[in-house]
Amino acid sequence: MSEWMAMGLGAGAGFVALALSVFSRPGRHTRSPMPEARPDDEVAFLLGDGVVIHCTPAAESLLPTGLRPETDWAALYRILEPRFPTLPAAMPQQAGTFAAADDPDVQLRCVPVGGMIRMVLEAPPLTPGDRHRLAVDQCLLSHLRAAADIMPSPAWRSTADGRTVWRNAAYDAVCFGLGQDPETECPFDLTRTDKGAADATRVALTIDGKARWFEVTTHALEDGEFHHFAHAIDTVIEAEIAQRNFVQTLTKTFAHLPIGLAVFDRNRQLVLFNPALVDLTSLPVGFLSGRPNLMSFFDHMRDKRIMPEPKNYQSWRVQLSDVVDAARDDRYCETWNLPSGLTYKITGRPHPDGAVAFLMEDISSEITLTRQFRSELELSQAVIETLEDPVAVFSQLGVLTFCNEAYRELWQTDPDSAFADTTIGDATQIWQQACQPSPIWGEIREFVTILTDRVQWESEVAHKTGARLLCRVEPLIAGATLVRFTEITARNATVPSDRVETV
Repeated sequence: MSEWMAMGLGAGAGFVALALSVFSRPGRHTRSPMPEARPDDEVAFLLGDGVVIHCTPAAESLLPTGLRPETDWAALYRILEPRFPTLPAAMPQQAGTFAAADDPDVQLRCVPVGGMIRMVLEAPPLTPGDRHRLAVDQCLLSHLRAAADIMPSPAWRSTADGRTVWRNAAYDAVCFGLGQDPETECPFDLTRTDKGAADATRVALTIDGKARWFEVTTHALEDGEFHHFAHAIDTVIEAEIAQRNFVQTLTKTFAHLPIGLAVFDRNRQLVLFNPALVDLTSLPVGFLSGRPNLMSFFDHMRDKRIMPEPKNYQSWRVQLSDVVDAARDDRYCETWNLPSGLTYKITGRPHPDGAVAFLMEDISSEITLTRQFRSELELSQAVIETLEDPVAVFSQLGVLTFCNEAYRELWQTDPDSAFADTTIGDATQIWQQACQPSPIWGEIREFVTILTDRVQWESEVAHKTGARLLCRVEPLIAGATLVRFTEITARNATVPSDRVETV
């Protein structure tokens, strides 16, 4: 413990006995006359040239060991001033009396004596009860003093003008690490708080060449002074720096991502976004950098016509919490068809610590391509339906992709209603069961799945109904194959029945 604090605590212990004289004030209660103070109990200092020349044993007990026997006026002033605030900072040169702030019956009297000043502390004597309470308070004081000394966090008390009037050993250790005098300098630059309020301030100090961070909590007291407690938060600062670096890394990573990204924390405030989000939503960068909440974010998107207009926007705002819950459970995925003709895919993804991320992807080109492909399929299907002959088209993998109504009627099957894809094996099995035995079914299966150059060929088969069918097998682009069945009538009965290949 510092010498200054030892002096302060010693003075406090000595003055506690005097403070208890409040119980003897007139009007409080009546008690028996108290004995007069003995000379050995007198608290008196003799000062000359600004130094304590002599003091009584009772007065000497108030001085820390390090300040005896030559204690200057500045050290004595620091001991007496907390209780006698009217005592001047300069050593008095004339007679005067100074009353204690907590008890006007306790007085400090200054008397000039032959060029020196004699200072006597006067107070009513203590009763046996007062002495008992003093002993109890001294025991409690020793416990509090020990607790303050072993406290790992700096703690101190200061006046309204920033002067430190009490401190613990951890506070002194910080001052010594900075090379400062704890008696005169406060290493913590604090923001004063209003009376009765508490405030937390982060302070960075360089102790022994290493940056140390403290969070100082300041409590304003009723007497106008302040109590401060500093807690080391180095690990908290390191975690925040690591998190900030991680966010910056993510930001750089997502900067080139074509998909818009918006991450909202557990308080539903925007904490991360990438340039693609700005391009897709046309929202101002300043607005996004201001960390808007989720509701404000969607409101601005609605104003920019970047989201479909709901039938009832007010009810949709109420249902937005359901959207967040769905995104948190990885269940939110919608497609927005915008008035501009663009199509956006919005996906919600959960993030740690209750955060949620929304991914915005422009799928307009994919939707256009899909629509064009579907239109081409419908056109191809319509063309095939105009043919009178049964027709089936198989892909390079042997999967049936097209067939017309004539094909369904001839073979009494509907591939579109089947749960699984119809393959060339399934189709030839149906054909074989409905026709007389023929070797061409295996040849057709081989032709459909072969990867080498192919040429068109045809062959006649007999249906069990008695009809004669001409089966034409033709290669198409991308490895596809067309199989066409034509009924042989009297007009085309000259067609040979054996297999014929044409180039």
